[in-house]
Amino acid sequence: MLKSIASGDLSRRPPASNPEATTLICFSHLRWDFVYQRPQHLLSRFARTSRVFYIEEPVFGADAPRLNVSPREHGLQVVVPSLPHGLSEEMRHEALRELVDELIAQEAITTFVAWYYTPMALPWTKHLQPIALVYDCMDELSLFRGAPTEMVERERELIALADVVFTGGTSLYEAKRARSDNVHCFPSSVDSAHFRQARIQRHDPADQASIPHLRLGFAGVIDERMDIDLLAELATARPHWHLVLLGPVVKINPDQLPQLPNIHYLGAKPYAELPSYMAGWDIALLPFALNESTRYISPTKTPEYLAAGLPVVSTPIRDVVAPYGVAELAHIGRTAQDFVKAVEAELDRSKAERGRWLKRVDGFLSTMSWDRTHERMSALITQVVMKQLEVREVPIANVRRAAAVTSRYDVALEA
Repeated sequence: MLKSIASGDLSRRPPASNPEATTLICFSHLRWDFVYQRPQHLLSRFARTSRVFYIEEPVFGADAPRLNVSPREHGLQVVVPSLPHGLSEEMRHEALRELVDELIAQEAITTFVAWYYTPMALPWTKHLQPIALVYDCMDELSLFRGAPTEMVERERELIALADVVFTGGTSLYEAKRARSDNVHCFPSSVDSAHFRQARIQRHDPADQASIPHLRLGFAGVIDERMDIDLLAELATARPHWHLVLLGPVVKINPDQLPQLPNIHYLGAKPYAELPSYMAGWDIALLPFALNESTRYISPTKTPEYLAAGLPVVSTPIRDVVAPYGVAELAHIGRTAQDFVKAVEAELDRSKAERGRWLKRVDGFLSTMSWDRTHERMSALITQVVMKQLEVREVPIANVRRAAAVTSRYDVALEA
């Protein structure tokens, strides 16, 4: 029997407590509370008008299979399966399948959209019958360190099943578009208003205040995608420049990170606090390695740095080179010496030149936002939902209710 533990303020749960609202069930490899990124930006927006259940990968150590359910903003529910140790793969999948089925029954879910970030959830969700199946391919997970060998085959199956596929950047779009006739490119976007707070000078956070300028900053996950040799070479080339790195260290040994007096690892920071750190930086860095794990990435930090008013220096990641490098909104370099030259070029810019650059940045960013991405995705899902319900000859009242999964911006359903 499913056991749910609810924590937090349940009074924030109106959308999820209404069984008449259409539901979006998301299956993700990412922990909701790990780093605030694409899933959080998008699904928190869907949660404003729909029930959203965000189902994470299981944790282990429970006496019996159970779900831990806790609310987040706009009533979104984070669902964490907890399983006993020692289950075979078949037993694990069966337990997860039963837990999902019981969740659907307990929450009186009828019509729902299934939203996938990971193909690895297919073995225990393939039996579900959503009104629409969405695959938001934000990364090429098969190329990440530790990826399961069956990832490629399961993604192939997921794309074949999906009614609509979104990709997190142009490179991914080009890699996936031949595998489905309904693939759409949605590169990383930005909440410009949030990061523009960094342009207003404020007191430094306590753990950054004592770090001298010139400060070169990075915010994001520190893992196998980071070019740690580049960091060391850059810090060594300019020992009076200080590198400030925010973010958790995962999948690599922290002892392998360069330890120099002018490199400062400040750990993970809440999304709300990032502008206050960026306000104290002089230059922002994207020091990604050029390897298989970065082949298709579209870093969310690129537009966030720019919204903060920070010059950006990046290695030649394809989705940074175009459009940001091509539009001369970011510097591109391969080596530590390239990074040094780019930083020094920024230091030589006049105030007037910086102002003209910032005006172009703001013009570019004005065309993109997570709100706009959400609206466009919503419209595409609505098309799928409408088509599916019409095929099934569902009464128009149910069509209206099902289309509510998208948003208030969607096409009108009045006949």
